Amino acid sequence: MPLVAHSELPTFSRLKQEGQTVLPSDYALKQDIRAMHIGLLNMMPDAALAATERQFCRLVGESNQIAQFYIHPFTLDALERGPQGRAHVARYYEPLEKIQEQGLDALIITGANVTQPDLSLEPFWEPLAQVIDWAYGNVTSTLCSCLATHAVMQFRYGQTRSPLPSKCWGVYPHRVVDRTHPLVAGVNTRFDVPHSRFNHISRQQFESAGLKVLVESEEAGVHLAVSEDEFRIVFFQGHPEYDIISLLKEYKREVARYARGERKDYPPFVDNYFCPRSQAILEEYRDRLDRALKRGTTPPDFPEQLICEHLDNTWHDTAEAVINNWMGNVYQYTHIDRKKPFRDEVDPDDPLGRVKP
Repeated sequence: MPLVAHSELPTFSRLKQEGQTVLPSDYALKQDIRAMHIGLLNMMPDAALAATERQFCRLVGESNQIAQFYIHPFTLDALERGPQGRAHVARYYEPLEKIQEQGLDALIITGANVTQPDLSLEPFWEPLAQVIDWAYGNVTSTLCSCLATHAVMQFRYGQTRSPLPSKCWGVYPHRVVDRTHPLVAGVNTRFDVPHSRFNHISRQQFESAGLKVLVESEEAGVHLAVSEDEFRIVFFQGHPEYDIISLLKEYKREVARYARGERKDYPPFVDNYFCPRSQAILEEYRDRLDRALKRGTTPPDFPEQLICEHLDNTWHDTAEAVINNWMGNVYQYTHIDRKKPFRDEVDPDDPLGRVKP
Protein backbone atom coordinates (compact mmCIF):
# COMPACT_ATOMS: atom_id res chain seq x y z
CA MET A 1 0.00 0.00 0.00
CA PRO A 2 2.54 2.69 0.91
CA LEU A 3 4.15 4.83 -1.72
CA VAL A 4 7.87 5.28 -1.19
CA ALA A 5 9.30 8.78 -1.56
CA HIS A 6 12.53 7.64 -3.18
CA SER A 7 13.02 11.00 -4.95
CA GLU A 8 12.15 14.66 -4.42
CA LEU A 9 9.13 14.45 -6.74
CA PRO A 10 6.65 17.03 -5.33
CA THR A 11 3.76 14.61 -5.85
CA PHE A 12 4.92 12.62 -2.83
CA SER A 13 4.69 15.56 -0.40
CA ARG A 14 1.38 16.66 -1.93
CA LEU A 15 -0.16 13.22 -1.42
CA LYS A 16 1.20 13.04 2.12
CA GLN A 17 -0.53 16.35 2.87
CA GLU A 18 -3.76 14.79 1.63
CA GLY A 19 -3.38 12.08 4.26
CA GLN A 20 -2.01 9.28 2.10
CA THR A 21 0.71 7.01 3.49
CA VAL A 22 4.06 7.95 1.93
CA LEU A 23 7.19 6.40 3.45
CA PRO A 24 10.67 7.97 3.40
CA SER A 25 13.00 5.76 1.40
CA ASP A 26 15.35 5.09 4.34
CA TYR A 27 12.42 3.94 6.48
CA ALA A 28 10.96 1.81 3.68
CA LEU A 29 14.24 -0.07 3.31
CA LYS A 30 13.95 -1.25 6.93
CA GLN A 31 10.49 -2.78 6.37
CA ASP A 32 10.09 -6.46 5.57
CA ILE A 33 7.63 -5.74 2.75
CA ARG A 34 7.98 -6.56 -0.92
CA ALA A 35 8.88 -3.71 -3.22
CA MET A 36 7.11 -3.19 -6.53
CA HIS A 37 8.47 -0.83 -9.17
CA ILE A 38 5.87 0.91 -11.32
CA GLY A 39 6.84 2.99 -14.34
CA LEU A 40 4.78 6.06 -15.25
CA LEU A 41 5.27 7.23 -18.82
CA ASN A 42 3.75 10.70 -18.54
CA MET A 43 3.00 12.12 -21.97
CA MET A 44 0.66 14.88 -20.83
CA PRO A 45 1.44 18.53 -21.69
CA ASP A 46 3.18 20.76 -19.17
CA ALA A 47 -0.02 22.19 -17.66
CA ALA A 48 -1.27 18.71 -16.73
CA LEU A 49 2.06 17.02 -16.01
CA ALA A 50 2.05 17.24 -12.20
CA ALA A 51 -1.70 16.67 -11.85
CA THR A 52 -1.47 13.47 -13.89
CA GLU A 53 1.41 12.27 -11.69
CA ARG A 54 -0.71 12.80 -8.59
CA GLN A 55 -3.77 11.11 -10.04
CA PHE A 56 -2.04 7.86 -10.96
CA CYS A 57 0.24 7.83 -7.90
CA ARG A 58 -2.82 8.30 -5.71
CA LEU A 59 -4.58 5.32 -7.26
CA VAL A 60 -1.52 3.10 -6.95
CA GLY A 61 -0.87 4.21 -3.37
CA GLU A 62 -4.46 3.48 -2.34
CA SER A 63 -4.35 -0.03 -3.71
CA ASN A 64 -2.93 -3.33 -2.51
CA GLN A 65 -1.52 -3.44 1.01
CA ILE A 66 0.95 -6.21 0.33
CA ALA A 67 3.76 -4.15 -1.18
CA GLN A 68 5.67 -0.89 -1.12
CA PHE A 69 5.34 1.00 -4.38
CA TYR A 70 8.22 2.79 -6.06
CA ILE A 71 6.93 5.04 -8.84
CA HIS A 72 9.39 5.80 -11.64
CA PRO A 73 8.16 8.71 -13.80
CA PHE A 74 9.64 9.28 -17.24
CA THR A 75 8.62 10.88 -20.52
CA LEU A 76 9.61 10.98 -24.19
CA ASP A 77 12.12 13.46 -25.59
CA ALA A 78 9.99 13.78 -28.72
CA LEU A 79 7.22 15.54 -26.77
CA GLU A 80 7.42 19.31 -27.06
CA ARG A 81 7.75 21.07 -23.70
CA GLY A 82 8.23 24.60 -22.46
CA PRO A 83 10.88 25.78 -19.97
CA GLN A 84 8.81 24.83 -16.91
CA GLY A 85 8.03 21.34 -18.20
CA ARG A 86 11.63 20.70 -19.23
CA ALA A 87 12.85 21.80 -15.81
CA HIS A 88 10.36 19.52 -14.03
CA VAL A 89 11.36 16.54 -16.16
CA ALA A 90 15.08 17.22 -15.79
CA ARG A 91 14.83 17.42 -12.01
CA TYR A 92 12.33 14.71 -11.12
CA TYR A 93 12.04 12.23 -13.99
CA GLU A 94 14.25 9.26 -14.76
CA PRO A 95 15.96 8.39 -18.06
CA LEU A 96 14.27 5.62 -20.00
CA GLU A 97 17.59 3.81 -20.36
CA LYS A 98 17.97 3.58 -16.58
CA ILE A 99 14.44 2.26 -16.18
CA GLN A 100 14.98 -0.36 -18.85
CA GLU A 101 18.24 -1.43 -17.26
CA GLN A 102 16.77 -1.79 -13.76
CA GLY A 103 13.41 -3.19 -14.87
CA LEU A 104 9.80 -2.66 -13.87
CA ASP A 105 7.02 -4.81 -12.46
CA ALA A 106 4.30 -2.79 -14.21
CA LEU A 107 3.95 0.25 -16.44
CA ILE A 108 1.31 2.98 -16.76
CA ILE A 109 1.17 5.07 -19.95
CA THR A 110 -0.87 8.27 -19.86
CA GLY A 111 -2.73 10.04 -22.62
CA ALA A 112 -1.30 12.95 -24.60
CA ASN A 113 -2.40 15.94 -26.64
CA VAL A 114 -2.25 15.32 -30.39
CA THR A 115 -2.14 17.64 -33.39
CA GLN A 116 -2.24 15.22 -36.32
CA PRO A 117 -5.28 13.36 -37.74
CA ASP A 118 -3.18 10.18 -37.95
CA LEU A 119 -1.38 9.15 -34.77
CA SER A 120 1.50 7.70 -36.80
CA LEU A 121 2.38 11.27 -37.85
CA GLU A 122 2.89 12.44 -34.29
CA PRO A 123 6.54 13.02 -33.29
CA PHE A 124 6.14 10.68 -30.30
CA TRP A 125 4.84 7.78 -32.42
CA GLU A 126 8.07 5.83 -32.94
CA PRO A 127 9.48 6.39 -29.41
CA LEU A 128 6.14 5.34 -27.90
CA ALA A 129 6.02 2.21 -30.06
CA GLN A 130 9.54 1.31 -28.93
CA VAL A 131 8.59 1.68 -25.25
CA ILE A 132 5.48 -0.47 -25.66
CA ASP A 133 7.39 -3.15 -27.57
CA TRP A 134 10.00 -3.22 -24.82
CA ALA A 135 7.33 -3.40 -22.12
CA TYR A 136 5.51 -6.23 -23.90
CA GLY A 137 8.55 -8.44 -23.54
CA ASN A 138 9.92 -7.19 -20.22
CA VAL A 139 7.08 -5.91 -18.01
CA THR A 140 4.39 -8.07 -16.42
CA SER A 141 1.52 -5.74 -17.34
CA THR A 142 1.11 -2.36 -19.04
CA LEU A 143 -1.89 -0.12 -18.40
CA CYS A 144 -2.70 2.22 -21.31
CA SER A 145 -4.83 5.31 -20.76
CA CYS A 146 -6.97 6.88 -23.50
CA LEU A 147 -4.55 8.10 -26.23
CA ALA A 148 -2.08 5.34 -25.34
CA THR A 149 -4.87 2.81 -25.89
CA HIS A 150 -5.58 4.26 -29.32
CA ALA A 151 -1.88 4.19 -30.24
CA VAL A 152 -1.42 0.54 -29.22
CA MET A 153 -4.56 -0.48 -31.04
CA GLN A 154 -3.23 1.11 -34.21
CA PHE A 155 0.39 -0.02 -34.36
CA ARG A 156 0.01 -3.46 -32.72
CA TYR A 157 -3.45 -4.51 -33.87
CA GLY A 158 -4.06 -2.43 -36.99
CA GLN A 159 -7.22 -0.89 -35.53
CA THR A 160 -7.39 2.85 -36.24
CA ARG A 161 -9.53 5.08 -34.06
CA SER A 162 -12.48 6.92 -35.61
CA PRO A 163 -13.57 10.53 -34.99
CA LEU A 164 -16.79 10.99 -33.02
CA PRO A 165 -19.61 13.27 -34.26
CA SER A 166 -19.00 15.39 -31.14
CA LYS A 167 -16.67 15.21 -28.19
CA CYS A 168 -17.33 12.43 -25.69
CA TRP A 169 -17.10 14.64 -22.62
CA GLY A 170 -18.65 13.84 -19.29
CA VAL A 171 -19.29 11.22 -16.62
CA TYR A 172 -21.11 8.18 -18.01
CA PRO A 173 -22.68 5.06 -16.48
CA HIS A 174 -20.87 1.81 -17.34
CA ARG A 175 -21.63 -1.88 -16.97
CA VAL A 176 -19.33 -4.84 -16.36
CA VAL A 177 -19.84 -7.23 -19.29
CA ASP A 178 -17.42 -9.94 -18.11
CA ARG A 179 -17.89 -10.48 -14.39
CA THR A 180 -15.45 -13.40 -14.19
CA HIS A 181 -12.26 -11.48 -14.96
CA PRO A 182 -9.93 -10.84 -11.99
CA LEU A 183 -9.58 -7.13 -12.83
CA VAL A 184 -13.25 -6.55 -11.98
CA ALA A 185 -13.46 -8.91 -8.99
CA GLY A 186 -15.49 -7.24 -6.25
CA VAL A 187 -16.30 -4.24 -8.45
CA ASN A 188 -19.84 -2.87 -8.71
CA THR A 189 -21.55 -4.21 -11.81
CA ARG A 190 -22.55 -0.64 -12.71
CA PHE A 191 -20.45 2.44 -12.07
CA ASP A 192 -19.44 5.79 -13.57
CA VAL A 193 -16.29 6.72 -15.50
CA PRO A 194 -15.25 10.15 -16.84
CA HIS A 195 -14.40 10.45 -20.54
CA SER A 196 -12.83 13.28 -22.52
CA ARG A 197 -12.00 12.50 -26.15
CA PHE A 198 -12.85 13.25 -29.78
CA ASN A 199 -12.12 9.73 -31.10
CA HIS A 200 -12.89 6.17 -30.15
CA ILE A 201 -12.17 2.49 -30.70
CA SER A 202 -15.38 0.47 -30.98
CA ARG A 203 -16.20 -2.80 -29.25
CA GLN A 204 -16.19 -4.49 -32.65
CA GLN A 205 -12.62 -3.31 -33.24
CA PHE A 206 -11.43 -4.64 -29.86
CA GLU A 207 -13.08 -8.00 -30.44
CA SER A 208 -11.96 -8.35 -34.07
CA ALA A 209 -8.39 -7.91 -32.79
CA GLY A 210 -8.93 -10.85 -30.44
CA LEU A 211 -9.13 -8.70 -27.31
CA LYS A 212 -11.63 -9.01 -24.47
CA VAL A 213 -13.95 -6.18 -23.45
CA LEU A 214 -14.67 -6.05 -19.72
CA VAL A 215 -16.54 -2.75 -19.18
CA GLU A 216 -18.56 -0.56 -21.54
CA SER A 217 -21.14 2.21 -21.65
CA GLU A 218 -24.13 2.64 -23.95
CA GLU A 219 -23.21 6.32 -24.34
CA ALA A 220 -19.41 6.33 -24.13
CA GLY A 221 -18.54 2.89 -25.55
CA VAL A 222 -15.77 0.59 -24.33
CA HIS A 223 -13.87 1.71 -21.25
CA LEU A 224 -11.90 -1.36 -20.09
CA ALA A 225 -10.45 -4.16 -22.23
CA VAL A 226 -7.50 -6.55 -22.01
CA SER A 227 -5.04 -8.20 -24.41
CA GLU A 228 -5.24 -11.76 -25.72
CA ASP A 229 -3.61 -13.28 -22.65
CA GLU A 230 -6.09 -11.25 -20.57
CA PHE A 231 -3.48 -9.30 -18.61
CA ARG A 232 -0.30 -8.23 -20.41
CA ILE A 233 -1.93 -5.06 -21.73
CA VAL A 234 -4.84 -3.32 -19.99
CA PHE A 235 -6.74 -0.73 -22.02
CA PHE A 236 -8.62 2.29 -20.63
CA GLN A 237 -10.56 4.60 -22.96
CA GLY A 238 -11.93 6.64 -20.08
CA HIS A 239 -10.18 8.54 -17.30
CA PRO A 240 -10.92 6.83 -13.97
CA GLU A 241 -7.85 8.58 -12.53
CA TYR A 242 -9.49 12.02 -12.84
CA ASP A 243 -9.86 14.22 -9.77
CA ILE A 244 -13.31 15.54 -8.92
CA ILE A 245 -12.38 18.91 -10.49
CA SER A 246 -10.58 17.60 -13.60
CA LEU A 247 -13.55 18.02 -15.95
CA LEU A 248 -14.31 21.42 -14.42
CA LYS A 249 -10.75 22.52 -15.19
CA GLU A 250 -11.18 21.33 -18.79
CA TYR A 251 -14.49 23.19 -19.10
CA LYS A 252 -12.90 26.34 -17.67
CA ARG A 253 -10.06 26.13 -20.21
CA GLU A 254 -12.55 25.82 -23.07
CA VAL A 255 -14.50 28.83 -21.80
CA ALA A 256 -11.20 30.78 -21.66
CA ARG A 257 -10.49 29.77 -25.27
CA TYR A 258 -13.91 31.10 -26.26
CA ALA A 259 -13.20 34.36 -24.43
CA ARG A 260 -9.89 34.73 -26.33
CA GLY A 261 -11.58 34.02 -29.65
CA GLU A 262 -9.81 30.67 -30.11
CA ARG A 263 -13.11 28.82 -30.50
CA LYS A 264 -16.26 30.31 -32.04
CA ASP A 265 -18.88 28.29 -30.16
CA TYR A 266 -19.42 28.44 -26.44
CA PRO A 267 -18.53 25.05 -24.91
CA PRO A 268 -21.50 22.85 -24.02
CA PHE A 269 -21.99 21.57 -20.50
CA VAL A 270 -20.01 18.47 -19.56
CA ASP A 271 -22.46 15.55 -19.64
CA ASN A 272 -23.83 14.27 -16.32
CA TYR A 273 -21.42 16.41 -14.29
CA PHE A 274 -22.97 19.75 -13.33
CA CYS A 275 -26.05 19.79 -11.11
CA PRO A 276 -28.99 22.10 -12.04
CA ARG A 277 -27.79 24.78 -9.63
CA SER A 278 -24.29 24.75 -11.14
CA GLN A 279 -25.74 24.93 -14.64
CA ALA A 280 -27.75 28.00 -13.64
CA ILE A 281 -24.61 29.65 -12.25
CA LEU A 282 -22.69 28.84 -15.42
CA GLU A 283 -25.48 30.12 -17.68
CA GLU A 284 -25.53 33.39 -15.76
CA TYR A 285 -21.74 33.60 -16.09
CA ARG A 286 -21.99 33.09 -19.86
CA ASP A 287 -24.40 36.02 -20.13
CA ARG A 288 -22.01 38.23 -18.16
CA LEU A 289 -19.04 37.07 -20.24
CA ASP A 290 -20.82 37.72 -23.55
CA ARG A 291 -21.79 41.21 -22.43
CA ALA A 292 -18.20 41.95 -21.40
CA LEU A 293 -16.85 40.69 -24.73
CA LYS A 294 -19.38 42.77 -26.64
CA ARG A 295 -18.40 45.91 -24.69
CA GLY A 296 -14.69 45.13 -24.91
CA THR A 297 -14.31 45.14 -21.12
CA THR A 298 -12.45 42.73 -18.84
CA PRO A 299 -14.19 39.33 -18.66
CA PRO A 300 -15.62 38.36 -15.24
CA ASP A 301 -13.86 35.77 -13.12
CA PHE A 302 -14.99 32.21 -13.73
CA PRO A 303 -17.10 31.02 -10.74
CA GLU A 304 -14.93 27.97 -10.07
CA GLN A 305 -15.31 27.89 -6.31
CA LEU A 306 -19.10 28.10 -6.48
CA ILE A 307 -19.17 25.12 -8.83
CA CYS A 308 -16.66 23.03 -6.84
CA GLU A 309 -18.99 23.02 -3.84
CA HIS A 310 -21.61 21.06 -5.80
CA LEU A 311 -19.50 18.50 -7.68
CA ASP A 312 -19.77 14.78 -6.92
CA ASN A 313 -17.17 12.08 -7.48
CA THR A 314 -18.99 8.91 -8.55
CA TRP A 315 -16.06 6.97 -10.02
CA HIS A 316 -13.04 6.98 -7.70
CA ASP A 317 -13.97 4.00 -5.50
CA THR A 318 -14.36 1.74 -8.52
CA ALA A 319 -11.17 3.04 -10.10
CA GLU A 320 -9.35 2.25 -6.87
CA ALA A 321 -10.80 -1.28 -6.84
CA VAL A 322 -9.72 -1.99 -10.43
CA ILE A 323 -6.18 -0.70 -9.81
CA ASN A 324 -6.07 -2.72 -6.59
CA ASN A 325 -6.94 -5.87 -8.56
CA TRP A 326 -4.37 -4.98 -11.22
CA MET A 327 -1.59 -4.46 -8.65
CA GLY A 328 -2.54 -7.64 -6.80
CA ASN A 329 -2.28 -9.74 -9.94
CA VAL A 330 1.01 -8.12 -10.96
CA TYR A 331 2.33 -8.96 -7.50
CA GLN A 332 1.08 -12.54 -7.75
CA TYR A 333 2.93 -13.08 -11.01
CA THR A 334 6.17 -11.29 -10.19
CA HIS A 335 6.61 -12.27 -6.54
CA ILE A 336 4.89 -15.57 -5.85
CA ASP A 337 4.70 -18.31 -8.46
CA ARG A 338 6.05 -16.70 -11.63
CA LYS A 339 3.18 -18.28 -13.54
CA LYS A 340 0.78 -16.44 -15.80
CA PRO A 341 -2.26 -15.51 -13.70
CA PHE A 342 -4.64 -16.41 -16.51
CA ARG A 343 -5.29 -19.49 -18.54
CA ASP A 344 -4.13 -18.44 -22.03
CA GLU A 345 -0.63 -18.88 -23.37
CA VAL A 346 0.94 -16.43 -25.82
CA ASP A 347 2.36 -17.92 -29.01
CA PRO A 348 6.02 -16.75 -29.19
CA ASP A 349 6.04 -17.24 -32.96
CA ASP A 350 3.16 -14.84 -33.53
CA PRO A 351 4.48 -11.30 -34.27
CA LEU A 352 1.33 -9.83 -32.73
CA GLY A 353 1.69 -11.92 -29.59
CA ARG A 354 -1.65 -13.68 -30.04
CA VAL A 355 -2.61 -16.64 -27.88
CA LYS A 356 -2.00 -20.16 -29.04
CA PRO A 357 -5.00 -21.83 -30.73
